[in-house]
Amino acid sequence: MKKIIVLVLGFIFLVNAAELFAAEKPRIGVLRFTNITRAYWWSSTTAAELQGMLINELASTKAFQILERKELGSVLSEQQLGESGLVDSSTKSKLGKIKGAKYLVASTVSAFEESTANSGSGLNYRGFSFGGEQKKAYLAIDLKVIDAKTGEIVDSRTIEANTTSGSMKVSGHSGLVPMLSGGLSKQEKTPVGKAIRGCIIEITDYLECSLASAKDDECHQKYSAKETRRKEKTKSSIQLDE
Repeated sequence: MKKIIVLVLGFIFLVNAAELFAAEKPRIGVLRFTNITRAYWWSSTTAAELQGMLINELASTKAFQILERKELGSVLSEQQLGESGLVDSSTKSKLGKIKGAKYLVASTVSAFEESTANSGSGLNYRGFSFGGEQKKAYLAIDLKVIDAKTGEIVDSRTIEANTTSGSMKVSGHSGLVPMLSGGLSKQEKTPVGKAIRGCIIEITDYLECSLASAKDDECHQKYSAKETRRKEKTKSSIQLDE
């Protein structure tokens, strides 16, 4: 009899422990990406493709409970929320209908630049030039974390990626390079594609640190230092009139 009681209590303990572990994982919803640039690679399907990439990377961390996209689509206007970063009273009431969601993640492509320069490493033979051109891409994504109950922005950050042709080895939590699908697949081996994947991985790493690693001071210090360097670099590139 005692053995049976012990087994039952042990089973109850394991069930409660599993539920507690699951409850500790932040329940988040990932909104479709928005775009305020004139990036030529942006199409009618890009917003959902980037959303899917980010969901896959976040899921591979095992650190979150992620709402399915259909749970978000019928509740609020993702584009309005993502582009403005503001939530009015009518939207707040809709947010409350998302059962169990703690945070919403909104991402906006805010800057994109691409250039081609002569790298000086080409081959010259009898007056003919081969190669030597290097393509570069710069991408910035404004990230916002929104409290699903209050509609308040509880965290924001700009994620940047600079890539060149032939550079940057990208791998995510899954150990695989995040795949580009749909219209984005055309950029698979280009600096643009590498910049997109780099930003997706950086967003994933940051959200895991910010939302799921509350006691990890080392990771918070790392991202705080990154943000300080980014802001200082931005300031140094802008000349202000005194």
